[in-house]
Amino acid sequence: MTASTWGLLALFLAALAVLAWPVGKFLAALCNERVPRWMQRVEAPLYKLAGIAPERSMNWRTYALALLAFNLVGAVAVYALQRLQGMLPLNPAGMGAVSPDSAFNTAVSFVSNTNWQGYAGESTMSYLTQMLGLTVQNFFSAATGIAVAFALVRGFARRGDGAGSKGLVGNFWADITRITLWVLVPLSFVLALFFVGQGVIQNFDAYKDVATVETTAFQQPKNGADGQPLKDEKGAPVMEDATTKTQTLAMGPVASQEAIKMIGTNGGGFFNANSAHPYENPTALSNLLQMIAIFLIPAALCFAFGHVVGDMRQGWAVLAAMTVMFVVAVMVITPAEQGGNPLFASLGVDQVSSALQSGGNMEGKEVRFGIDASALFAVITTAASCGAVNVMHDSLTPLGGMVPMVLMQLGEVVFGGVGSGLYGMLIFAMLAVFIAGLMIGRTPEYLGKKIEVREMKLISIAILVTPILVLAGTAVAVIAGAGKAGIANPGAHGFSEILYALTSAANNNGSAFAGLSANTPFYNGLLGLAMWLGRFAMIVPVLAIAGSLAAKKRLPVTSGTLPTHGPLFVFLLIGTVLLVGLLNYVPALALGPIVEHLVLWK
Repeated sequence: MTASTWGLLALFLAALAVLAWPVGKFLAALCNERVPRWMQRVEAPLYKLAGIAPERSMNWRTYALALLAFNLVGAVAVYALQRLQGMLPLNPAGMGAVSPDSAFNTAVSFVSNTNWQGYAGESTMSYLTQMLGLTVQNFFSAATGIAVAFALVRGFARRGDGAGSKGLVGNFWADITRITLWVLVPLSFVLALFFVGQGVIQNFDAYKDVATVETTAFQQPKNGADGQPLKDEKGAPVMEDATTKTQTLAMGPVASQEAIKMIGTNGGGFFNANSAHPYENPTALSNLLQMIAIFLIPAALCFAFGHVVGDMRQGWAVLAAMTVMFVVAVMVITPAEQGGNPLFASLGVDQVSSALQSGGNMEGKEVRFGIDASALFAVITTAASCGAVNVMHDSLTPLGGMVPMVLMQLGEVVFGGVGSGLYGMLIFAMLAVFIAGLMIGRTPEYLGKKIEVREMKLISIAILVTPILVLAGTAVAVIAGAGKAGIANPGAHGFSEILYALTSAANNNGSAFAGLSANTPFYNGLLGLAMWLGRFAMIVPVLAIAGSLAAKKRLPVTSGTLPTHGPLFVFLLIGTVLLVGLLNYVPALALGPIVEHLVLWK
């Protein structure tokens, strides 16, 4: 890695730490349900209108049922908006109804905080659908993840009275209201203003036709005398040559969606090119702000965790484990991309960085960002559960492309999504103390709460659900004819495209290798199922663990208690994440990016 790479990484981490600390303190106050009176007065009409008693805490079952019902209603609403958008206002481009399978996939995608997009936003979704459906779910899905993290942290912090405790974990309706109203909306508003200042568009204008400097030649379907497209004997459309001197530029309310897309680690872009599009990410400063925004709340939640449990060292330990794995990932992907393609070297192509060229593997990357910022963005967006991209992952080198895939397969815990990163890492922390307990012959404890049989069964479910979805889904896709039909590239790379898609869906990331034709009934259904189960089949066990911990007595620290705040525990936690999170995927990785790397560098 070059000095400029280290400089960019240091700048990013320093800015992140400075901004995340105050946000973490405020999140801790919300988690402790210490809301100032003026905020309570603002909230009161909302609770009265909905008939909610915010002071009434729920047990984990009630909390989970409320969460599932809320998200199910959201999925139905987003589906209906897509199917009816042709008859609804704020549709200047005249977008028609989205197909049933694509609408189902998109509804599940945005409700589950995955934001997988099998469509091109600027040519599929109306302004109303983008704002009322997709952007609203960007807020609610992010708030759902933070609410689950709050419930689990309360489980550690509360001093239960043993079997007699009800294991109360908070009020879901109060949590999601306060998180949305006092955290996500203000942060998104400020960030949207910054984006507009950098050149991100925000309007309701109709799409604009502009004259191009050069004439563009292209092919289009040829119509017959009846005006219908002609087809050859195989059923394929007959194409004809055409030229144009104009280009259509899409408009829309982009900045407002872009802000919560990043703050909420959602990732779904207004445009198909996502954060590689100049209307979504126009400058180097906007690129840096987007990267900081992705990690802001996940990092802040680590500080909030320390505040709530009464020991900031615990929050620092979790944050340190995340940061070490993140830096290592950057150290792997950046040299892989800077090294370029060895096949070009054999052809005499100069790939060395110089004053006249960036060098390395620039395929699929924006020249205005270069390899360093593009590689860093790729790591951040897959370390977090975001899925936004400013570089086409399908064009990364095999080793470079494996890094985002592995980060997702670890369970999205290297900072991770808002809420989901923290509760995912705490699941691994409990597993780590269980493993340590087996080594020393002592009942495992974490933050004074015993980790017993019930918790370990739930932890096993939460950890294994995503590998099962990824590997079983990949197996189905490579066997089924409809699955193989979507592969654009043969061999190991084609397998990587499928593995990446299922990994992204089941881990609620949303980024794609892009070489897979996934907007088909088969993939829309398969990936939709993986997204829903990957989100909620993990959330329910996590809430069950929160309820169980909340009911337990908090034991005092003794000389035999395993310290969970020092370097030893940090590396134990990292080892657990790598061993358990990654071991399931080694055979699949060997069939995809690993063998492709070996063939390329033979």
